[in-house]
Amino acid sequence: MGVNALIAVTPGEPAGIGPDLVVQYAQQPHTGATPWVAVADADMLRERARMLGLPLRVHDDLARASSAPGDLAVMHVPLSNKVVPGQLSADHAAGVLAALDRAIVGAMDGTFAALVTGPMQKSVINDAGIPFSGHTEYLAAAAAVEDVVMLLMSDALKVALATTHLPLAAVSAALDQQLLERRLRILHAALIRDFGLPEPTILVAGLNPHAGEDGHLGREEIEVIEPVCEMLRRSGMRVIGPLPADTLYTPKYLEQADATMAMFHDQGLPVLKFAGFGRAVNVTLGLPFVRTSVDHGTALDLAASGRADTGSFAHALAAAQAIVTQRTT
Repeated sequence: MGVNALIAVTPGEPAGIGPDLVVQYAQQPHTGATPWVAVADADMLRERARMLGLPLRVHDDLARASSAPGDLAVMHVPLSNKVVPGQLSADHAAGVLAALDRAIVGAMDGTFAALVTGPMQKSVINDAGIPFSGHTEYLAAAAAVEDVVMLLMSDALKVALATTHLPLAAVSAALDQQLLERRLRILHAALIRDFGLPEPTILVAGLNPHAGEDGHLGREEIEVIEPVCEMLRRSGMRVIGPLPADTLYTPKYLEQADATMAMFHDQGLPVLKFAGFGRAVNVTLGLPFVRTSVDHGTALDLAASGRADTGSFAHALAAAQAIVTQRTT
């Protein structure tokens, strides 16, 4: 494959398990898979490989990315200081974001077919004085798109979020008809374009217990969610809801659904992660390029231990490849 078929991988927080995942997965044979390249500090990856006791032959020839087990193509973006596994340092924030920025530029200009991101430590970025609420929001701003949708998926479940990294107290004020309509349309379009579902069915959760109990437990369902669902149904979309979130994720409902839309981060994601943790993938919908990510955090206590599980990383790479293939067929 040519260079433009490459998948870029950013390890994320260097003190966490992101570098471990890159080094460990580089030991795998990649016959038939889309080649991938790490966008990171090459010296940091060499040092992590040494700590893990794994062979790693780092080079910068993107034309032979993932050519053999133990080989790793790296687009070098340096960090300012030495990394100590398990120990966070705000000194690394600028370098981590520089690597992410370089990968985004490559995804935007066609150098990379997709971007796979490792887990980021949001607190460190903020401690360095750089506002950062998460990959999803950062990517949307960098790509200059009006909006994106955070989707987590496992083999059996796709959960999209109407709101993402907000305090729970701020969710109701953020949830309006324009936002919900926009994000349901992005989800619907992605299910068709990226997952090959010509007439997808989406289940929409209510915000309040019992979906508001006819207004007795809150009016967001009456004033925001139901009007949007009804308008989209009239336009021809298969949207069911608002449904009580405590029963939405049961076989009775899920067997008729291609995806669900939760109203806030911890409404749908605990179900998804219980059902598929370690095999789930985070996908950002609405970007001009494909982006997937692992479903877990930085796991500082596992860094350089050799006990990091590459399962979600492997699934994120496979999902990126599948979406790229779907888009180009």
